[in-house]
This record gives sequence, C-alpha cells and structure tokens, in this order.
Amino acid sequence: MGHTSMDKIITLQRNPANIRNLCILAHVDHGKTTLADCLVASNGIISSRLAGKLRYLDSREDEQIRGITMKSSAISLHYGDGEKEYLINLIDSPGHVDFSSEVSTAVRLCDGAVIVVDAVEGVCPQTQAVLRQAWLENIRPVLVINKIDRLIMELKLTAQEAYMHLQKILEQVNAVTGTLFTSKVLEERAEKEEEQESESLGGEQVYDWSTGLEEADDSHLYFSPDQGNVVFASAIDGWGFRIQQFAHIYSQKMGIRAEVLLRTLWGDFYLNAKAKKIMKGAQVRAEHRHISTTFTYQMRMHQILTLLIIVIVQDDVLHLFSSIVGMYCIYSTISQDFFTKFHNANRESAYSRV
Repeated sequence: MGHTSMDKIITLQRNPANIRNLCILAHVDHGKTTLADCLVASNGIISSRLAGKLRYLDSREDEQIRGITMKSSAISLHYGDGEKEYLINLIDSPGHVDFSSEVSTAVRLCDGAVIVVDAVEGVCPQTQAVLRQAWLENIRPVLVINKIDRLIMELKLTAQEAYMHLQKILEQVNAVTGTLFTSKVLEERAEKEEEQESESLGGEQVYDWSTGLEEADDSHLYFSPDQGNVVFASAIDGWGFRIQQFAHIYSQKMGIRAEVLLRTLWGDFYLNAKAKKIMKGAQVRAEHRHISTTFTYQMRMHQILTLLIIVIVQDDVLHLFSSIVGMYCIYSTISQDFFTKFHNANRESAYSRV
C-alpha cells in the first residue's frame, strides 16, 4: 500500500462504522515500536527501510535517547480489505511496568489489542499483565510472536526444535488465558449460588465448582494458528505469514482442498505422499521412524522462497499489516547457512539504501 493522502483519512473519519481502535501491548523490548513502524510504513508515512530504526511513534526526546516507549502514542492508518476500507487508530503503548497506567488508558480506548511476544524470551511478567488487562476490558486480542528470525540466527534451532519452542509459547499464553477464564467462571458460579436459597436450613452448603467449568464454552478464547488469531513475524525485517497464502499455494500444487489445508497446516498432521492424504499422528510416526514428518516440516524450500518473494523481495509491509486480522506461520526446514546469508545480505542491502 502506497502513501495515503490526508483527504482520504478525513473521508474515512466520517464513517464511524469502519473505524477501528487498536493498541499494541507487550513486555518491554519485545518489538512493539518496531511493529508499529512497519504498520506506519505500510501507509507510506515513513520508508519501509527505516522501520524499526526510526521509532516513529517515540516522539519524545527522552524516549529516543533511552530507546524505550514511555508515553502512549497514536496514529491513524488506512487499511483496505478488498472493497472495504477502514481507518485504524493505532496506539503504541509502553512495555515497562513503571508506565502501566499508560497501558490501562490505551486498552480502555480500544476495540482490540495486538499482544506481542518475543519468540526467544516467551511470556514475561508484563505479558501476563497486558493479557489480564485486555481480559478485564473485554477486548479480543491477536497474538503476534515476533522475532522468529532469532530462533535461527541466535539459538541455532532446528526446524523441529523451533516448532516445539513455538508450541510452548502458545501453551504459556493459553495457560494465562485459561487461568483468567477459570477465575471468571468460578466467580460467576459463586454469585449464583449465593443468590439461590439454601435447600438445607441448618446444614452446610456444598458447591459443585466443576459444573460451571464443564458447561462454559472457552474454545474461542485461546490462541491457535488454525483459528487465525496468531501471527508469526519478524517486525525488523517487515514480514509475517498467513495460512491462507500457503493453503492456496499448496491446494493447487497437491490437489488438496484449501479448506482442508487451513485446518491441518499446523498441528500433529503429516502428508502421506503415496495416498495423497493428510493424516494424523505425525509425532508417533516420527518416533517410530526417527524422523520429523509433520506436515509443517514437509513444506521445505519452496515454502520459504515463496514467502520471501511475496513479502521481502516486494518490500511491502502491507502483508504484515494484513496479518493483524489473523495470520499463520509455517516454520519450514531450511539450511541455516542459506538463511543466515540471506538475512545478512537483506539487511546490508537495506542499510545501503538508507
């Protein structure tokens, strides 16, 4: 997406139905401001090559000197989804615990939240705090697992190790969500029991806490790539992954319906090449054969090259902007040497163009 004129922004402001307020929440140094730079660059306000270096929303001098966000900053962005156009009021909030009041204010102003988690550091104390804040304000968050390039560049993880690492991060985030949900259900259950008349006048009343938990539906609350509420990205390089892209690519290549791929590109599934079917039990099969056979691992060089062409070569951070609606990462097997050389060459090229 190119530069958006001021007249276009004014026109969008006249239609409140298409205005969305979003805030970026995370622990300190997990990449909130870099992600905000990428989204700002998608509207042509700053160069995409400066995203992550300029820290556009850190407008205070002390923020630029210290390298952290201290005050919440907002900006209006244009986003087009087909024929529909939206005005996104984006708020970049601080991640340090000393500025938690700024986070609380930002969350109360927004319709949704983008929770950013570092792929290496995982869930940190302030991550739990912002998840709880979003829960209390009843806004639906999107999870962005940022800096996945660090899994290769710094931790030197294999594909299987990285996949398990990402699974653990999802489990940690969902554990926090599950705790919040359980507390809410038990509180509501206790209030209902207190309102009801006691059947036994003098006896001790026994509460069946499990009844409320069994009846409550919490399937829509948790983060999962197949539900479209998880983004795997590298904000510093300006790219992210959508499951729809890969489902479309491989539905044509393998003759499998895109709807099936949307449900099976992430998880314990593998591709049976002989039967041309996607089957369950990849982990069990791998244990018997001592190989990694999950469907995710089987999508190799073609996958990563397709992504690099779509996102990096085109130098279009709109794909990362679109990912806020819900994206998906497939961590493919690739030579570490190749990825390292490409990563370094891409950054050197970006610096040389600045």
